[in-house]
Amino acid sequence: MFQNYTDGAWCEGADAPANFPPSDTRDVIGEYARANGQQVEQAIASAHAASGRAAALPVQQRADALEFVAAEILARCHDLADLLSREEGKSLAEAPGEVVRAGHIFRYFAGEVLRQSGELLPSVRHGMAVEITREPVGVVAVITPWNFPIAIPAWKIAPALAYGNAVVFKPADLTPGSAWPLSEILSRAGLPSGVFNLVMGRGREVGDVLLNDPRVGAISFTGSESTGRRVAQSCVTRPNGVMAKFQLEMGGKNPLVVLADADLDTAVERALNGAFYSMGQRCTASSRLIVCDSVHDRFVDALATKTQALRVGDARSANTQIGPVVDEGQLEQDLEFITRAGADGARLVCGGTHQPVLDGQPGHFLTLALFVDTHNAMQINQEEVFGPVATVIRARDADDAFAIANDTRFGLSAGVVTTSLREAGRVKRELQAGMVMINAPTAGVDPHVPFGGRKGSSYGAREQCSYASDFYTTLKTTYLNP
Repeated sequence: MFQNYTDGAWCEGADAPANFPPSDTRDVIGEYARANGQQVEQAIASAHAASGRAAALPVQQRADALEFVAAEILARCHDLADLLSREEGKSLAEAPGEVVRAGHIFRYFAGEVLRQSGELLPSVRHGMAVEITREPVGVVAVITPWNFPIAIPAWKIAPALAYGNAVVFKPADLTPGSAWPLSEILSRAGLPSGVFNLVMGRGREVGDVLLNDPRVGAISFTGSESTGRRVAQSCVTRPNGVMAKFQLEMGGKNPLVVLADADLDTAVERALNGAFYSMGQRCTASSRLIVCDSVHDRFVDALATKTQALRVGDARSANTQIGPVVDEGQLEQDLEFITRAGADGARLVCGGTHQPVLDGQPGHFLTLALFVDTHNAMQINQEEVFGPVATVIRARDADDAFAIANDTRFGLSAGVVTTSLREAGRVKRELQAGMVMINAPTAGVDPHVPFGGRKGSSYGAREQCSYASDFYTTLKTTYLNP
């Protein structure tokens, strides 16, 4: 049984259900302890007691701890990628990239520990000086989703520790297996007891305690829109009147615009990558393909041919390009969206069928769905499906395409395929998204630059790179009168 980690020790949970992989539901990855409310409170108490030690930890020791984690993640890339592929369903072609990214994030923040700075300014009052410094928040709760169960925890935990906080980490209940080895590495990184804690389990049992405990000073959450709103409400309405900082990443309905002058081969490849890789289970997935009328039919024909050629199968098979959907619940949600799209008048060009057994293995396999004849008001174009489902929307011209792209409550990522520098410059100005991709898939970001969106996709400070300090620290202004 894989246990939770609190106050420097491994401990059992209230129960430990088996974890089944989506490529072969007969298989069992392991049994992972689920914490109850009392055990979560103990983890919070441990982090709270250790927060002073975390803040006082010498910067070189802090940097060394993060570098240790980075080095071990990268050294174990093959095994961690295999586990990730087995548990979450990401293909073996993609899984190593996530693991490497996690290692690089820890390495980046190992350096960031030593790059922290403050300001010393003259005061408007004679003889005084003003010092501006950053201090850790204290206890940070990290709540992560199942779709990137190694990389997303890395880009939250690494900066939290780099800036001197104590962490209580709650991974997604669907993917504890990928989160556990990261926690085990952290347990050996030389951090003081209580600075890092792992509590696995359901959101309604673990997450609710983290949201409402006044000792938790900040909550970094990535997940569904509805849960994100509940996180926000809890953080500002705590009974003791002390609000918590919160950072929310809640998904997207990302457009990829194909303009009339686009290179068709480039457009198709970018659409395939953004819409279907990682099973479409990415908040940055290209779920809306907005195509100018003059190239629409040729684009659809080419994309349908390429889509049908992609091989869906066991995530750990060398021949597989697209793995299974993560679990039965997500599969049912995807199929409901597909059925509703057809009822609303969208035409299914290919895919959209459940294959319960593939190559002799029972799993959550779904053929890649491509819809045409859709308009932006359809549910399929307004709600995040989070599966291998893409729609094509016909636009009259560039003006119409950009208007459609912005007609959504989300604003995470947006892309355009064009050969025009003029249109590329226009895209940067006009698309309402936190990240804009030009001739690149909407999914796929670098770890040393900010990640995040606007409108209903994100709230709070950006994640990753030096901008993470805005969330994981608080500013203090000190007036000095010698």
